[in-house]
Amino acid sequence: PRVLVVGLAPAAHGANRTGRMFTGDRSGDWLFAALHRAGFASQSGSTAAGDGLALSTVRITASAHCAPPANKPTPDELATCAHWLDREVTLCLPTLTSILALGAIGWTAMLACARRLGWGIESPTPKFGHGAEAILTTPTKDIRLVGSYHVSQQNTFTGKLTEPMLDAVMRRLS
Repeated sequence: PRVLVVGLAPAAHGANRTGRMFTGDRSGDWLFAALHRAGFASQSGSTAAGDGLALSTVRITASAHCAPPANKPTPDELATCAHWLDREVTLCLPTLTSILALGAIGWTAMLACARRLGWGIESPTPKFGHGAEAILTTPTKDIRLVGSYHVSQQNTFTGKLTEPMLDAVMRRLS
């Protein structure tokens, strides 16, 4: 993939039920619609792992790999799952050009991953915000880290994250 999307964790009624990240829940409705509008997904929605959705040059992963209580992973859960994120990023590195971090947890997990992998991070450490951007310097190239508010119902129902805001972030992924 050229783009890696780093989310929070599998949702109890989404990925835990369907077997694919962001599939079968309202967060996924928002994410896949935006990926489709940006040309990264073959269809605008996903309800099940075998529904025909195909991603193009994008991979989706999570900071934590279990559905956490209250939908917020603890520091211990994130630390326990960190090696999975490190490995996935390492495997994607040859073709990776940008990373979309969904939410502050995804942003923080990705910066921690970059540090564990020995990548350079600009100083001072970039703070999360919608549209925030940082350059992660690997031994072979720079990777653009872009932040977006998470596509959670809490953010989309309240208008903290709108479709135009998400589309603008998607356009910055190369």
